[in-house]
Amino acid sequence: MRSASLQALLLSGAAIVPLATAAESSRPRGVGPEFAKFYKDPDHFTCISNPSLQLSLSQINDDYCDCPDGSDEPGTAACSYLSPLSPHSADDITSDDINTTIALPGFYCKNKGHIPSYVPFTSVNDGICDYQACCDGSDEWEGVGGVKCPDKCKEIGKEWRAQDEQRQKSLSAANRKRKELVAEAARLKKEVEDRISTLGTQVEGHEIKVANLQKELAETERRERSKVVKGPKGGDKASELAGLARQRMDELRESLKRVREERDSTRERVKQLEEVLSRFSEEYNPNFNDEGVKRAVKSWLDYAASGKAPDTDAARERDLDQALKADSENGLKWEDFENLGQVEAELVYQFEELLPEPLRSWVDQKLRDARVWLIENGLLADNKEATGTESKEVTEAKSRLSSAEKDLNNDRKDLENHKSDLEKDYGEDGVFRALKDQCISQDSGEYTYELCWMGKTTQKPKKGGANTGMGNFARFETVTVDEDVSPDGKGLGSGERIALKYENGQHCWNGPNRSTTVILACAEKDEIWKIREEEKCVYRMEVGTPAVCKAQAQAQAAAQEKKVRDEL
Repeated sequence: MRSASLQALLLSGAAIVPLATAAESSRPRGVGPEFAKFYKDPDHFTCISNPSLQLSLSQINDDYCDCPDGSDEPGTAACSYLSPLSPHSADDITSDDINTTIALPGFYCKNKGHIPSYVPFTSVNDGICDYQACCDGSDEWEGVGGVKCPDKCKEIGKEWRAQDEQRQKSLSAANRKRKELVAEAARLKKEVEDRISTLGTQVEGHEIKVANLQKELAETERRERSKVVKGPKGGDKASELAGLARQRMDELRESLKRVREERDSTRERVKQLEEVLSRFSEEYNPNFNDEGVKRAVKSWLDYAASGKAPDTDAARERDLDQALKADSENGLKWEDFENLGQVEAELVYQFEELLPEPLRSWVDQKLRDARVWLIENGLLADNKEATGTESKEVTEAKSRLSSAEKDLNNDRKDLENHKSDLEKDYGEDGVFRALKDQCISQDSGEYTYELCWMGKTTQKPKKGGANTGMGNFARFETVTVDEDVSPDGKGLGSGERIALKYENGQHCWNGPNRSTTVILACAEKDEIWKIREEEKCVYRMEVGTPAVCKAQAQAQAAAQEKKVRDEL
């Protein structure tokens, strides 16, 4: 694998103390161990990218760039004007690199007691001690301007190892915390799944209950409507029925009388009209050429030829006269029926109690249907219409149905919410389900900024006033970053990072709705590191959380693998 040795040397903690070998001491200044093989010839030096060019050993590090690839000046800045080829290793150099790029990655600092590193050739003998990369001060070997850079690798390495030990402990704790979050997220998801199953069963039960209560209400209403209404004086039902029948008969008699009078009046008017038309047909002048008159006369003659209306039926008239007489004149005495207090009419409708059980329900239903038919056709008064209120039984049946329907609707809504929640994206392993609605905050200037996982971001003024919504969670995104990491390990670093996108926050005056991009990096605890407004009302948060440690490690491994593949 190309550059594997260099990666192991620069990135692995195992390479804190470089190996001291004879080969190392024989290398020219600034040459890394992976390039030592190019400098072993005791007689001459061959340019790495230009094998056809051979130089004397005295030309190495003579502060003059003899090789087109700068490989003869590993310890000076003479060839720093060339374009660097990155990354570099002993196997990087190809014919395509000739006369285009420098063959070496930089000036090699051994940094005994710490981690070896390369510094750019432009930093060699520039009068600046680059202790971050070259703690042994070897890059300033010439002492330009009297600058001396003492070797500080021992103390810097010690401090780095202490910090690295703390970083490793923090990373281990972060990974353990993430495992706990994943386990908690799985438990919460199982609760949602169990709740969905329970709600599904409850909804089915409520649907059956509602259907039964609907039938019960309909039956109660039919049963109540079939009852005869008691009179204001508390008379028995038979008497009440007689009173209602008498009232109905009086209404029918008045209607019959009114219809008979209207009929007689109409007959008289028709007779008069016929006489007028008859005289008209006899007296009009047929020689008068008026087509309208002629048509009218012809129509009358056709009408007259069709026959006259039937004469009044004397027998029918006698029947009408008899029907219009008062009940007393017909021998009907309603008082006799209305005073039958000792007779309970309901017994007539309950005679089915005397019948065998198989027939009892059928007869009872038929009687009740008959009563309802009488009510619907105006032959029997409706309890509700008579009293203006519902019976207690109907009210209670409606209340039971309403309560059951409310329970059903609540469970249906709850079921839909849980199903929707189960389908939401909570990140890899659903880990953010365990953080949902938990909030963290950070003071910054005159505001306190709050982040609620999977919820919203908020800006809170310290000196009072209304809070400002900076966005509501919308989705996950992946962003590429290249940030520095502080010695305590807080920072995004380089590579792909998971980001939470918060959108549709409070409207910005003369601008868009506020939004926030929350970029996440692995950390032992949830913590807001940095907040800035990248453009008007568009915010960026850098946040540490153990929730993304696995994803970050995988992204870094994938990036490294891609880097290696590109090198091959």
